[in-house]
Amino acid sequence: MGTKVTWLGHSGFVIETGAHTILIDPFLTGNPVAPMTADDISKADFILLSHGHGDHVGDTVALALEFGATVLGNPEVSNWIQAQGVEKVATPNTGGTAKLDFGTVKMTLAFHSSSMPDGSYGGSPNGLLIKLNGGLTIYHAGDTALFSDMQLIGEAGIDVAMVPIGDYFTMGPGDSIRAINWLKPGFVLPMHYNTFPVMVQDAASWANRVTSETDAQSVVMDPGNSHEFAK
Repeated sequence: MGTKVTWLGHSGFVIETGAHTILIDPFLTGNPVAPMTADDISKADFILLSHGHGDHVGDTVALALEFGATVLGNPEVSNWIQAQGVEKVATPNTGGTAKLDFGTVKMTLAFHSSSMPDGSYGGSPNGLLIKLNGGLTIYHAGDTALFSDMQLIGEAGIDVAMVPIGDYFTMGPGDSIRAINWLKPGFVLPMHYNTFPVMVQDAASWANRVTSETDAQSVVMDPGNSHEFAK
């Protein structure tokens, strides 16, 4: 059985693998391109957070409380989430790996900023290197600029990469192409674009560049759409 990945718009994804449903950065309420509301989410076993900004923490607290989900983030993010009443959290810091029921999550570098929705300190931003029990390796870059250590992250053997292309707040299309060549994924999904006017990008043009300038296969989805990966 494969792994199904659904894009929620912005940097939010749902990963359905085996018996587990994993959410990443579930920003639905207040997201102008979100295809659904938090009430439409029917299951969440784990919620993974790249950093503390409100457009990534999003509906995490409400969803974790509803479904009893375990929330993973850096210590500052997870401690803040726990202070909102969420009981189950995982707190790996940059470079650390957490073992969870569905596999492992390693917290990688990301070059950005991080604060919690109330303005409190959110620790260092992160990317998420996810190795599923079924064998699929997924890299969610988080909000980040291009950085050369992506070459080292690529040595993990990435099957699916999720990279920001929106520019302004993160790297843009040009830098993302360089990132893809360093990461060497089999498939690459664009994220963190077209949510707000300053982030508007032409995903079809970007996909053409991926085809002509990298060895990866682009998977461009509208918010709410899904793609199934074989592993």
